[in-house]
Amino acid sequence: MKTIKTLLAASAAAFVLGTSAHAADPDLIVFDWAGFENQALIEGYVAKNGDMPTYAFFGDDDEAFQKMSSGFKADVAHPCAQMVQKYRDAGLIEPWDISRIPEYANIGAQFKNSPVFADDTGVWFIPTDYAYTAIAYNPDLVPDADVATLNVFTDPKYAGRTTLPDNTDDNFSLALLATGVSDWSNITEEQFQAAAAWLRLAHANVRTYWADPAQNAQLMKTGEALVSWSWNDGVAAMKAENIPVKFNRTAKEGAANWFCGYVNFKDAPGSEDKAYDFINAWLDHGSAKGLLDNFGYAHTNAAAMAMISPEELAAGNANIVDGIFLTQVPIDPAMRDRMTEEFEMIKSGF
Repeated sequence: MKTIKTLLAASAAAFVLGTSAHAADPDLIVFDWAGFENQALIEGYVAKNGDMPTYAFFGDDDEAFQKMSSGFKADVAHPCAQMVQKYRDAGLIEPWDISRIPEYANIGAQFKNSPVFADDTGVWFIPTDYAYTAIAYNPDLVPDADVATLNVFTDPKYAGRTTLPDNTDDNFSLALLATGVSDWSNITEEQFQAAAAWLRLAHANVRTYWADPAQNAQLMKTGEALVSWSWNDGVAAMKAENIPVKFNRTAKEGAANWFCGYVNFKDAPGSEDKAYDFINAWLDHGSAKGLLDNFGYAHTNAAAMAMISPEELAAGNANIVDGIFLTQVPIDPAMRDRMTEEFEMIKSGF
């Protein structure tokens, strides 16, 4: 529990400071989500190199891409799947040499089956972690029946008592699911407009958009929000704070799932050898338990996941459940840019 509280503090600090840094090994700069500077994820790196890497932090994928494309320098970064094409198109990254990454073979095929990630020019993305965005709610004040549908977010009963992530991908995943779309790889104009219209209705109920798991947990703790569209780590943080919470991944319209991983930057300032030490440590079997215990996330390394009991996975909401899921796979960057523009307009009240 202490590690999750540390995550909350780190997340809050990074939100305030922007691209703040946690300085350690100067030969490797990792650009990562706030809170991921957690030794339980990379014990092998520390054992070999004597210290943690230097970390710089971002709050969301768009912020990270903008900073890197504006000249910020790092060795590796931790985007989610739908952003990899943008990094490739911008010429910011280079392929990984998977002959130096033995555990790559154990990564589940479902995380590697896009030409955005691997093609005849190389492997551009090493998937590492996955989880869900679903309904977190206070079971003391919200009946289970109310969260059986995603329309809880548009229900007038919860006006001013919901919170959504300040994140394009999660909000459009929610809106598409709510309007009957579970595959966003080829969205029609009609589907886009229906999702945007639904999201405007949901916006009317929003108390505020949470920026990180710490803020999400705080909104639920104070009772300002009773229902949240939440990541697994937000739920883990709430449980650590003894906040009443349930996590429903099986609403009738579905939930979102997503996966993230690491890219290798061109012209990086640090040590390429240490970049491989880092990714190999992340894929080590022991890291899967650290990921589950500290974040409530699952690991892409299937062999590592097989070492964790079903009971532990279920306790962290990282087990596989039956239902409808919109997987946040890569989409046309032009469509994602359009989603981002629309989301910003909705947040501004237009």
